Amino acid sequence: MMTDPIGDLLTRIRNAQMRGLRKTASPASKLRGLVLDVLVNEGYLRGYVEVEKDGHRELEIELKYYEGRPVIKEIKRISTPGRRQYSSVKDLKPVRNGLGIAIVSTPKGVMSDNSARDNNVGGEVLAHVF
Repeated sequence: MMTDPIGDLLTRIRNAQMRGLRKTASPASKLRGLVLDVLVNEGYLRGYVEVEKDGHRELEIELKYYEGRPVIKEIKRISTPGRRQYSSVKDLKPVRNGLGIAIVSTPKGVMSDNSARDNNVGGEVLAHVF
């Protein structure tokens, strides 16, 4: 049993980009799909599709590169199962002075920190991406 599925997803993306791979795969779940939606909408990934392999659903993630270098410089898990990190809307600070994003799980869904500020909601800060 996996205790941190979001941490596993982020690590798979990080490892695939260090190897220079075009695609990587991760077990499918609704939360992972929502996190990937945020990364695609913010321009950090090309896209993803859900496929079935050996009777299990997987997310096939297409990574994005610019001039041969990964678009994601750093992807870091903030809230872990052992230490949850919550932030109110007024405490959501811009990541790297606005050059990066925070992925936030709010009552209105998983969204970037900019969207959370626009919707005036706070929540659990899942990860920072820049």
